[in-house]
Amino acid sequence: MSSPKTRTPNPNSFATGPDERGYFGMFGGRFVAETLMPLILDLEGHYTRAKSDPAFQAQLADLNANYAGRPSPLYFAERMTEHCRKSASEGFGAKIYFKRDELNHTGSHKINNCLGQILLALRMGKTRIIAETGAGQHGVAVATVCAKFDLPCEIYMGATDVERQKPNVFRMHLLGAKINAVTSGAGTLKDAMNEALRDWVTNVKDTYYIIGTAAGPHPYPAMVRDFQSVIGRELRQQMMAAEGRLPDTLVACIGGGSNAIGLFHPFLDDRTVKIFGVEAGGHGLGVENGHAASMNGGRPGVLHGNRTYLLQDGDGQILEGHSISAGLDYPGVGPEHAWLHDTKRVTYVSSTDKEALAAFQLCTKLEGIIPALEPAHALAYVTKLAPTLPDTDLLVMNLCGRGDKDIFAVADHLGMKI
Repeated sequence: MSSPKTRTPNPNSFATGPDERGYFGMFGGRFVAETLMPLILDLEGHYTRAKSDPAFQAQLADLNANYAGRPSPLYFAERMTEHCRKSASEGFGAKIYFKRDELNHTGSHKINNCLGQILLALRMGKTRIIAETGAGQHGVAVATVCAKFDLPCEIYMGATDVERQKPNVFRMHLLGAKINAVTSGAGTLKDAMNEALRDWVTNVKDTYYIIGTAAGPHPYPAMVRDFQSVIGRELRQQMMAAEGRLPDTLVACIGGGSNAIGLFHPFLDDRTVKIFGVEAGGHGLGVENGHAASMNGGRPGVLHGNRTYLLQDGDGQILEGHSISAGLDYPGVGPEHAWLHDTKRVTYVSSTDKEALAAFQLCTKLEGIIPALEPAHALAYVTKLAPTLPDTDLLVMNLCGRGDKDIFAVADHLGMKI
């Protein structure tokens, strides 16, 4: 186990790091069982070599293009822009774009990371894959790449999430995955990750753990970020082609934070670009254990192999948290986000369940796009932020998941029968 450092990875750059021990300032590190440390170090070595291997990068680029369907489109949300400008003062109301990662194969950004990690698993000679999932999008992406590469996989999913994400559960079954419903705790993402880590410690010799978010022990936060940064790299090129300049404002939802860091990271050293991460505000930040906004309502601690902001009670026990979104109710956040919060490079805000539900319906009616409940949180904040920005402001929101997985849950909340 390594102890935290307080220095930043590079005081002149937000886009470098972590340091050699996996820290972003005081956040990150490798807090794992001794039996896992050799595997973690082996994984780090394989990933370091893969990053500079043209054959690995070419294979990943081919899969991204011809299997996942990248690049994902940059879409001018004209009616959403008009809607926000109606409530703005003259000369205000940002021009809103969606980075449409929900159009990727499997319906979210999760496939970006899973393709990279499955290639690493094959390089390492692993013959069994495990993963955790909350909303089910990561589980579907893992099951998908395992089907493609003929590897068995087991998915750990909280029993609560199994019930509220039935479409994705069925997709995972169809793809050949074994699903383990976790009943401990609140039966949500935190509990699923606990069980996956227990499995990994027990079966370390032949098993590779595809972590779905930019959290966990080093090198996972940096590795997941790197695989997801294809989002931001594409956006730079697309915005230059569409507008002749970089965006002024970026917005993405935050659970563990993989879609957000993928969008943010290529822009961190562009100091004129304003960046907002939107946490799950649940029933409200003032409601005890009624939200999942760890940076707006938590404090630093250690969970799942890294030091980061966590929702905790007065005794340091991890709270369950709450969100209408199964993908955002994790009681922590990736360590790079924690560092970006403390350095104030990124502004972290929140949207409530009710606001996300309203944005879900608004986007569907105005743009003919059904968003997942996760990016609906980001969109809810966009509807508040855009009217305060000049009409020359180019705002991009990452639409990181499609909403077909959420239609039954939304119908229940709206009191509708399907």
